[in-house]
Amino acid sequence: MILTRAYLALLALSAASTLVAAAGLSGRWLALLVLTLAWGKARLILNRYLGLAQAPGIARGFALVLAIYMVILTVLAALADPGQV
Repeated sequence: MILTRAYLALLALSAASTLVAAAGLSGRWLALLVLTLAWGKARLILNRYLGLAQAPGIARGFALVLAIYMVILTVLAALADPGQV
């Protein structure tokens, strides 16, 4: 049942990604929204499909590394030159 809910959540996040892409956004806003949705999908896959929810210490380590990586990407996206994006 947990994997079914995780699969449905991944479908919903993927549909949201498609809607964001089809909305005609560009530049920083598109990057920020896509990164946010990707972050949610990555956490869901790590915790549910890979079973890291069963190992809280390891899950926290992965969550920290993922958070640092996503913050770096978000800052880079926010600082991007609008003429280049």
